[in-house]
Amino acid sequence: MAEPKPLPQELLFNPESDPRAGLGRLSPPGWVRQRLEEIWGGVRPWGSFLDQRRFGVPRDFGELCRRLGHNAERFQSNYLILFLGLVLYCLLTSPLLLVALGVFVGAAVAVRLRAREAPLVILGRELGPAHQLGVAGGVSLPLFWLAGAGAAVFWVLGAALVFLGSHGAFRQPEPPESPELQMEPV
Repeated sequence: MAEPKPLPQELLFNPESDPRAGLGRLSPPGWVRQRLEEIWGGVRPWGSFLDQRRFGVPRDFGELCRRLGHNAERFQSNYLILFLGLVLYCLLTSPLLLVALGVFVGAAVAVRLRAREAPLVILGRELGPAHQLGVAGGVSLPLFWLAGAGAAVFWVLGAALVFLGSHGAFRQPEPPESPELQMEPV
């Protein structure tokens, strides 16, 4: 049997010249990974978050504002995870909105790949990548309108305001630790 011939050099995968090389990476950039780790590290235990004994009606508007500020700071990561869960629920229960989002993301990826090859020229004017992305958004806008994206955005914001706002308003803050219970290093 004859030995197979090696592939020509131009057919071999070259990450520097192949515009699809960036699509294979699934790990986020370093700053995104760091922010996600900060958020995930700040998540308070869900048992403490939902402890029914800690809920009560505030006495006055001042106490309501203090509770909102304290709980927003303390449970920021929990609130963010619940907000993202509401967004995911809204996307999964609206297939047309999911399709519209897929069309927009596909158009954005196509614009990014096209911008690497050569600039787009329309009517004698060269469009940069940002303008091309704007055109992709403009083309996707009617599909978002048909899918009811505006209603979905307001639903998510309203649901987050009701659920997370009422949690922040009615959950009593923990009493501050007394100084005599704190241990000092020797």
